[in-house]
Amino acid sequence: MTQAQDSLLKWYEKHGRHELPWRNTDDLYHIYVSEIMLQQTQVKRVMEEYYPQFLAKFPTLKALSLAKEEDVLAAWSGLGYYSRARNLHATAKLSPDNLPTTQKELVKLPGIGRYTASAICSFALHQKVGVVDTNIARVIKRFFGHYKQSDEVIWQSAEEFVNPFHPTLHNQALMDLGSLICLPTNPKCQECPLELTCRAKDEPEFYTQKQKKIYEEMELYYGIAREDDKIALQLSNGPMYKGMLELPSVEPIEEDFIAEFKHSYTKYRLTIKLYKFYNPSEEMVWMDFATLENGHISSLTKKALSHIKEFQS
Repeated sequence: MTQAQDSLLKWYEKHGRHELPWRNTDDLYHIYVSEIMLQQTQVKRVMEEYYPQFLAKFPTLKALSLAKEEDVLAAWSGLGYYSRARNLHATAKLSPDNLPTTQKELVKLPGIGRYTASAICSFALHQKVGVVDTNIARVIKRFFGHYKQSDEVIWQSAEEFVNPFHPTLHNQALMDLGSLICLPTNPKCQECPLELTCRAKDEPEFYTQKQKKIYEEMELYYGIAREDDKIALQLSNGPMYKGMLELPSVEPIEEDFIAEFKHSYTKYRLTIKLYKFYNPSEEMVWMDFATLENGHISSLTKKALSHIKEFQS
């Protein structure tokens, strides 16, 4: 075990992603923000497009706690999974000065589960705790031969494997190993520092099977009502973009058809159809079309806007 831990750290020192900004700070809040953003979002997009801008706008928990929800959602616009932003905001309101420093207390906060709590404790507080995300779970399963084992077994093995002297670097190394080398299919085993003692090398067919993701197809219809330089929107109460401004849903009328496009959201594959809309209700909000993209609208609505910029009602 010690030899594997040492080999892992040597590999990480040479090949790890040390340039990631959240790895060059001990600021608990900044690391917390990064962990929430990195759920379901590619590292490059978070690092280049969202993390620095979000922290520039809300540099501290206190600043975030005092912000309006629509401003938080606007800063999150394009990242998707907007419940993450709402939970981040709710947590800031509950702990405006400092986040808790134990897993037990952290998991009591909105949107913080076992993984996020352990990641905060490891990466920000340097505690000797196991961290298991999708990439680390794959490494642990293969290294220990835990094919079809329960999540609890994976977590237990991760805890036992943690380097007691360098727990933070150990978990970061496992994360990068899973992301760069121990891939879901076609893993680069010859480049892996754990290859000599990895159980998966004896049963590779069990550890490279990729489960096919099943998507639900949906067709949605939205209305376009414009008045001068403004467009009518409504506050969403639906499961996808709750709390965001979106185009109003309409019944499709063929002669009013404008455009059609595809959009993906979590498990859904959506076909979006846009139609002229003539009777917006009084509850709808009229927003300036030119500046709308900076508001708290979803990526779906942004995509729709790109299809209707030339449309005149």
